[in-house]
Amino acid sequence: MSGVVEQNGQVGVTWVQSFVTSDHRRTFCVYDGPNPEAIREAAGLNGFPVTGISEVSVLDPYFYVGSPG
Repeated sequence: MSGVVEQNGQVGVTWVQSFVTSDHRRTFCVYDGPNPEAIREAAGLNGFPVTGISEVSVLDPYFYVGSPG
């Protein structure tokens, strides 16, 4: 996997973590990168398919602790 990390770094992308379904047919990967094009480029360098990219925000339950109603 060090090759993946190195190739991702060439385009400024960091692999955060991945999830796989119980039937092992689909994976969902979280990447941090400057833009969707860089993530697609990193996937291409590594020979990984990309079926879609969605920008997301972190929701942390601790953010809401102590906030008014």
